[in-house]
Amino acid sequence: MKTLYLVTGAAGYIGGEVCRQLVERGLHGRALVLPGNKTAQYIPREIGQCEGDLCDTASLERFFSVAPDTETIVLHCASMVALGNERRELVMKVNVQGTQNIIDQCFARLEYKKLVYVGSTGAIQELPHGQRMKESECFVPEESFGVYGQSKAMASQLVLDAAKAGLNACIVMPSGILGPGDADCGSVTSGLLMQMRGEVSVGLKGTFNLCDVRDLANGLFLAVEKGKAGESYILANEIVTYPEFAALTAQEGHCKKPLFYLPKGIANLAADILERQANSD
Repeated sequence: MKTLYLVTGAAGYIGGEVCRQLVERGLHGRALVLPGNKTAQYIPREIGQCEGDLCDTASLERFFSVAPDTETIVLHCASMVALGNERRELVMKVNVQGTQNIIDQCFARLEYKKLVYVGSTGAIQELPHGQRMKESECFVPEESFGVYGQSKAMASQLVLDAAKAGLNACIVMPSGILGPGDADCGSVTSGLLMQMRGEVSVGLKGTFNLCDVRDLANGLFLAVEKGKAGESYILANEIVTYPEFAALTAQEGHCKKPLFYLPKGIANLAADILERQANSD
């Protein structure tokens, strides 16, 4: 019996690394990519590509269709990221309805073996500074910040509900992502590059949590191997302050650190003032 890994979001940060590790492990994979996605060119050529959309059930039918002697493992990495509350309707459609569409396909397929859903620590209620977050037995969207966190909480709950109904599915919840292969050059990668080019003179006194994308992808394979249906697993690191991170970047990248760091409250106030000035011009 042949095993085929079906990877959504394969042109993204985690999905791309998952595909590279599939090839390294000698496994077979198929990638779901949006039509015209320019970063699809970085998916390893050994991984078959199927153009489609999480919200287009006809394309998902093609994506899930396999030969009779094949079993499937689904790695659902795709999602739409939003930093605030922008594009709420579209984010909900992609992240929530798209996940439900994946679940429906899994239930309908006799060859289906397991689903690992890539959620987010943003789906868990944020605790006071210094308290460790724990895996949730249920997800409450109202306890999450912003439309992205709320959408991931809703999608995660759909996966848990499906597991209760008999689907072999579990959830991994990454924190922030760092490492090679960021073809879209997201906020962390672009921030690193800006500092290395000497373009960052002012930083923030905040904290964050970052994991190497290669470790996160490995965590998905461990979830395939050892993850239990209906359970969720946090994939995260130790908290680091931005000044600590900037100092490490300066040391390893042979570049300058920011000259000084602003408290988050002052930075938000300055941003509000600048936004009002821009809107009044």
